[in-house]
Amino acid sequence: MIRSGTMNTIHELATQGKSIREIARMVGIARNTVRRCLRGKTEAVPRPKRGSKLDPYKAQIRKWMTEDHLYNCETMLPRLQELGYSGSVSTLKVFVQELRPGKAGHHPVIRYETKAGEQMQFDWGEFHYEQQGRDHKLYGFTAILSYSRMRFVTFVKRCDTPTMIRCMMEAFEYFAGVPKAALTDRMKSVFLEMDGKTPKWNPLFADFMAALGVAPRVCKPYTPQTKGKVERSVGIIKHSFWPGVHFTDLDDLNEQAQRWCDRLNQARHRTTMKIPVDLWVEEQLAPLPEAFAWERFGAEERRVTWDGFISYDGVMYGLPSHPAVAGSLVGVRDRQRTLRIFHQGLLIVTLQKRPRSQDIVLHPDQFRTVASASSIRHAAEPLAHQIEAPSVTTRPLSDYDQIFGLEVAQ
Repeated sequence: MIRSGTMNTIHELATQGKSIREIARMVGIARNTVRRCLRGKTEAVPRPKRGSKLDPYKAQIRKWMTEDHLYNCETMLPRLQELGYSGSVSTLKVFVQELRPGKAGHHPVIRYETKAGEQMQFDWGEFHYEQQGRDHKLYGFTAILSYSRMRFVTFVKRCDTPTMIRCMMEAFEYFAGVPKAALTDRMKSVFLEMDGKTPKWNPLFADFMAALGVAPRVCKPYTPQTKGKVERSVGIIKHSFWPGVHFTDLDDLNEQAQRWCDRLNQARHRTTMKIPVDLWVEEQLAPLPEAFAWERFGAEERRVTWDGFISYDGVMYGLPSHPAVAGSLVGVRDRQRTLRIFHQGLLIVTLQKRPRSQDIVLHPDQFRTVASASSIRHAAEPLAHQIEAPSVTTRPLSDYDQIFGLEVAQ
């Protein structure tokens, strides 16, 4: 079919006295097409289709697709070649594409909204960065209050259960309270398995949630849209905050992330059309626990090496030599860039947390009371004592006879 613009051009050139040959050359179509257009016949005569090498095998392909639900052309190709097909896989793909069943459309999703103070959603994201030409990664913990859309994000080096709990503690402190429920997906640090209809929670996570009075919730299998608010938030962080961010260490990165969250929480949200920090006032979250009921969940156990170090987040921290804790377990509480080391319930030392991995931090008293190797080598060893045997008087046997009153025959 010739477009109307082309037809008008042909008629215009014809009125100017141009020949059919000239019009065809100027417009870029065949002369016969120009003639049909000038005669009022605008439909081009269709060319007969050439046969395809795939024609003898189309019935077999349709059978595979209808009976076996086979739609993969890479799998079909060797089977067809065994039957004698000598064509290319691209020809096969063109034919299969027309017969492939259409993908299911995206149905509208009912937006699930919660009341103020009822729910927080949280999740992890993996973030890659470059350092001296090498690829590294961090884990971003993201939390959002479902009602107000207040967001929180922090970056850490690992995403195990103790680290997740510390991140949740930081989120609750940022939100200045705890909601009634916390929703996430079925990660092993939260959810282990279903025992019938009863969920089996990670013990450490379950203790933490019970102490706070927060109900744990997980999404149904294969339904991540249940926690769509935090899923969307992770995507916003990856595409809005992360691209091009420059940071010197983890502390610097988290300071930038908190400033970014502060700005985001003071801007109008596109869904609610309200400012999150204004709705946050209506949340009326439950107050945070105090003292030991709160702090005990921020502790992890570490084994002290025989030379007086503990390893924490890739950094070796030296401990004082007194009390002697080499080879024993200590508790490490990581709060607000400070490490507090406990042994048998007593605080041993407070250390400034180092954000850079592979650092070795010596303690000034680490080896002060430790004896040197030379002194240990020359230390007094246990001794035994050898004495001379007592002297024994030799007597004739007749003396013993007299003692016992015996007379011996001469």
